Amino acid sequence: MADNLAKNVSQLLIDENKVVSSDKLDMNNCASDVEITQEELYRLALHFYKDQDGKGLHPSYKDKLKMVALTKQVTHGKYSPGSSPDVGFLDVVGNDRKQMWISLGDMSKEAAMKEFVSMLQALCPQFTPYLQAQKAERVERARKRQEEEEQRRRDDEEAARRSQEEEAGRQLQAEKHRQLEQERQIRAALNQQTAIQFKQYAAQQCPGNSKQQEELIVQLQEQHFQQYMQQVYQQQLLHQQQQYQQLQAMQAAQQQQSNGPTPIGSPPPGPTQQNLTSLPTSVPAAVNHLQNGPVAPPSVAQTNGNQENGEDSTKDHEDDLPPIAAASMWTKKEVKEFKDTLKKDKDSVIKVGSGETVTVRVPTHEDGSCLFWEFATDYYDIGFGVYFEWTIAPSNTVSVHVSESSDEEELEEEEGKGNDVEKGDKQDNKPPVDEIIPVYRRDSHEEVYCGSHAYPGRGVYLLKFDNSYSLWRSKTLYYRVFYSR
Repeated sequence: MADNLAKNVSQLLIDENKVVSSDKLDMNNCASDVEITQEELYRLALHFYKDQDGKGLHPSYKDKLKMVALTKQVTHGKYSPGSSPDVGFLDVVGNDRKQMWISLGDMSKEAAMKEFVSMLQALCPQFTPYLQAQKAERVERARKRQEEEEQRRRDDEEAARRSQEEEAGRQLQAEKHRQLEQERQIRAALNQQTAIQFKQYAAQQCPGNSKQQEELIVQLQEQHFQQYMQQVYQQQLLHQQQQYQQLQAMQAAQQQQSNGPTPIGSPPPGPTQQNLTSLPTSVPAAVNHLQNGPVAPPSVAQTNGNQENGEDSTKDHEDDLPPIAAASMWTKKEVKEFKDTLKKDKDSVIKVGSGETVTVRVPTHEDGSCLFWEFATDYYDIGFGVYFEWTIAPSNTVSVHVSESSDEEELEEEEGKGNDVEKGDKQDNKPPVDEIIPVYRRDSHEEVYCGSHAYPGRGVYLLKFDNSYSLWRSKTLYYRVFYSR
């Protein structure tokens, strides 16, 4: 009977008119944490017995003797004279309790507890609801304790998350501050390098208007900075690509070594080395205007002897060429004013036919250090690029050459090569040409495209205006070039 009572209490099977079922009481699965053991059940029964004896519990004399004997059996075990005080001859109740305890014999502690609970259940029906109420109270305490622990855990996680967010925010602010400080230092360095040139250019473009000059200088400085950062990113990307190519070359070499020796005549694997162009250090201002016509020729050293040295001297000259600095480019919105100004000079307006490429050859000036250009078109865009030819022109005349495509001259040169050994190959002495700005289509009908480049040495700039991609439309080009001292 005691086993059935413990089972009923653990399941909280209470009268349906008084208490809800156990699955509704234990909403957080706390029942397993508050299971009542046999010893706890006995202590609850003993507490209920002492509290209700003479009130709601009225056992018979014999039942009361047995329940007292069971408590003695649980507390002291089997009867022994030393575990109980002497009972007087006239103490009837004491002698009856002693005899009842002796009658229990070797009953174990667990059996005595079960027997006590069973008797209490049989004698007092209110004991079962009392146990159920105790169990429900324990479930509720366990649920609250679990909720408090869960809340503390959530609070700790929230505090840790806020701490991480605050630390990430501090790191982000520190990184932004570092980037802004680095940007400020770069801008200051670039502005210091270009202060004189930009000031001269602004004074020429907006004479007598200091406010417009300041606005133009700020615009040029911002464009110069953006171009500088773009070139930095491009160089970083190029460096990463080279590292990746080197890694692939090493892997290919290891694989080739594992497969066997390299056949004679096969080139060794490895990435193609590319020369990194240096970043711009200055942007020239337009101080002196190169007319699109003849200019007083400077003193030019004779180069005929150098042209007769042959292929070996040309290759040696190419190896000794200095690096080409990157060009600077920016735009301005005053397209109409720019074209109206150049319409007065017929040499500054060129019609580029459909499928044609116009090359404007601008020799370096002996008194100059930088070249500056500006151009715009009517209605449609046009391709534009800049190259530098390492040759000394006989004069400073700016000349214009028209070809059917940008590759026409190269094709003609390749077709003109003869196989006559006695005549030789004159193309071997062709001066080297470096690319400064690749040919890309520019929206020059919407903005005036401006640019500049520091002289790398004596030579001829090739400004290519490419309309070869247009099969039907001709383009009207407005341009002018300057040099700065």
